[in-house]
Amino acid sequence: MSLNRRQFLVLGGLLGGVGVATLAHRALTSGAVSRPPSLAATTAPSPTTTPTGQTIAAAKTAIAPKGLFAPVRGDVRIVVISDLNSAYGSTTYEAEVHKAIALIPGWEPDVVLSGGDMVAGQAPSLSPGEIQAMWNGFDRHVGAPLRKTGLPFGFTIGNHDASGALSVGGKFLFSREREAAAAYWNAPAHNPNLQFVDRAGFPFYYTFQHKDIFYLVWDASTSRMPPEQIAWAEKSLASATAQSAKMRMVIGHLPLYAVAVGRDELGEILAPADKLRALLEKYRVHTYISGHDHAYYPAHSGKLELLHTSALGSGPRPLLNSNLQPFKTLTVIDVDLDADATRYTTYNMTTMQVVDHKTLPRLIVGPTGRALRLDVNESDLTTAERSLTFTPS
Repeated sequence: MSLNRRQFLVLGGLLGGVGVATLAHRALTSGAVSRPPSLAATTAPSPTTTPTGQTIAAAKTAIAPKGLFAPVRGDVRIVVISDLNSAYGSTTYEAEVHKAIALIPGWEPDVVLSGGDMVAGQAPSLSPGEIQAMWNGFDRHVGAPLRKTGLPFGFTIGNHDASGALSVGGKFLFSREREAAAAYWNAPAHNPNLQFVDRAGFPFYYTFQHKDIFYLVWDASTSRMPPEQIAWAEKSLASATAQSAKMRMVIGHLPLYAVAVGRDELGEILAPADKLRALLEKYRVHTYISGHDHAYYPAHSGKLELLHTSALGSGPRPLLNSNLQPFKTLTVIDVDLDADATRYTTYNMTTMQVVDHKTLPRLIVGPTGRALRLDVNESDLTTAERSLTFTPS
């Protein structure tokens, strides 16, 4: 992968106080244009080159909620959250979820995406009333506040929302949860404000478009998608609408490659990973966004970028190949459409500091393959790194 084409920033540090911007610029790995945190936004007066060689054009505005580091806005800005839920049956959410929902408008995104697990199902003991109560809680704490912003909300269904797991007889094990999820999202009052291209399978699989980006959402709530859904995905990505867009992104709950402790088993990963990645590469998908692992890791495999999101709710997990303490995240993606490039600014939602990508493992090896940190190329790997093999957590 050429980083001249697909580049990324994960900025480390939180700006605050007089003169901090200058000091932080030297300390941050990305070198992105910043602004004084006391202002709503400022404008970069001239082109700036980051330490990775990326040029940020002049007259781009740096925007963030007051007091936070402000990344320079791209042609399109996306806010990504994931895994919001708490314990089985929960109808309330943790402090970081409430904080994120309140802060999201301050980044002025064009669209908000969720990697799934918005409620806390996948428990056979839950009654229909308890399932409904979870969705009522979601609407009260997350859905309704997001609708009030008017921002488009694209999401994928997670295993705790409406698992697609099948019985031996081929029936859905969690049919009541799937019915409840479909009822919630198809209610006119819960309109996610998306420009649908194909919503026949909504909310489980569908496509939409926004500002020259084509989004495909598939039902990756289990490790194996039905062949007919993969065929639908290929047909959708091959369509004139998808191919005429300036960028394509795919969203699913389970990742293609494991990155977190306790999520490195075959049932926790989409299969067959390499064939699905080849399908996305064939149709020039830029990024696959996933949740489930509860660990933040911006990566790539082959020509495909991989954004593994951490949990915003309970249970963030440690990364494989790392001694870092787990943390909760929200990611701002700024897209440069002409350069076909993305820049990531990811906030630790407990400390509100920005994650320094150089603290993350250079590569992670899982049971179905390896993922390289987004700024690391195959040619950068040492002999020892190339020889790394998967060790179960």
